[in-house]
Amino acid sequence: MARDSDKRNFALREDGDESSVFSGGTPRQAALKAARRLDPADSEDDADRQEIRLREKGTHKVHIYEAWAWVEEAPDDKPDWMPGDITKGNVSKQGVEHLDDI
Repeated sequence: MARDSDKRNFALREDGDESSVFSGGTPRQAALKAARRLDPADSEDDADRQEIRLREKGTHKVHIYEAWAWVEEAPDDKPDWMPGDITKGNVSKQGVEHLDDI
């Protein structure tokens, strides 16, 4: 597992506004965390795909992903504190954009 010093911060961009920050060792890891915040569908097949943009803090890079989320039943060996249904997410990288205005 990556140490804290290996983590990078990525700001979720919505209409030029950076509302949330997700951390991860890779852009995909942060994108998966952001995808779980989307409105989940009943199944992965029914999930609406949305574009999410994550700007890597300290750089001009914006990582663009297609993201979707769905609700699934928690595994049988789940801990006691975990709810019965969990939100899962997935992403597909669409590319990287470079900003000039930051």
